[in-house]
Amino acid sequence: MSDTAPLPIPAPRAPLAAPAEAPAPADASAPRRRRLGARDLTLMVAAAVLLVAALVAAAWAGVAFSGGTPVGGGSIGGRAGDSGAAGPVDGAVLAGDGDPSRDQDATGVAGGVVPDGTSAFDVDVPGLAGLDPRLLDALQRAATDASSDGVDVVVNSGWRSAAHQEQLLRDAVAQYGSAREAARWVATPATSAHVSGDAVDIGSWDATDWFSRNGASYDLCQVYENETWHYELRDGASRNGCPPMYRDPTEDPRMRA
Repeated sequence: MSDTAPLPIPAPRAPLAAPAEAPAPADASAPRRRRLGARDLTLMVAAAVLLVAALVAAAWAGVAFSGGTPVGGGSIGGRAGDSGAAGPVDGAVLAGDGDPSRDQDATGVAGGVVPDGTSAFDVDVPGLAGLDPRLLDALQRAATDASSDGVDVVVNSGWRSAAHQEQLLRDAVAQYGSAREAARWVATPATSAHVSGDAVDIGSWDATDWFSRNGASYDLCQVYENETWHYELRDGASRNGCPPMYRDPTEDPRMRA
């Protein structure tokens, strides 16, 4: 045995700790967030107000052009020549007063002159307002269905005052050269169905063609062969068809009254 003491065995060293992982560098392309200031909030509120105002304005414009305003199918929305379609508000049928004695001395629009582009629903026009209510009702129903077929119905004439009819007769005599020839086209105030509110003249060839094929379904009939635009109400035409036409007004017994 050796006299020297054994050398101590050294204790094992603790393992070195792994170095801490460095944080990943920030993405330089990512946008930096910033807090909204009072100026930003003001701009956002202003933009929202402008958007709401634009939506309200667009809604009102749509109502005006669809015939919803003014109420009653007035001269803005009710014109057949402007929308392609045109009809009474919510399907209501608008009728005139049908008073043949109204404003018989009036001339111009008040006497029955109809402005260009007048539709069957422009009942603020005296030439439409003075029609017999049943005739106007039939005209409006026909115009609504014609519009569904893509045909715009324009009214060229309706009720006329006696004064206006007399002027038309004088003009016809000057144009055709004699009262006899003028009578083929224009009646006297005493015999005219326009003065009594019982006749309407349809404008445009498309409309007169549509009425010639479909008018009887609404009891609306062409009365004279030479006047493809002149329509009157004939009860029972929707069941039995329209009666035979006269060649011109001189063959109509009513013209001899």
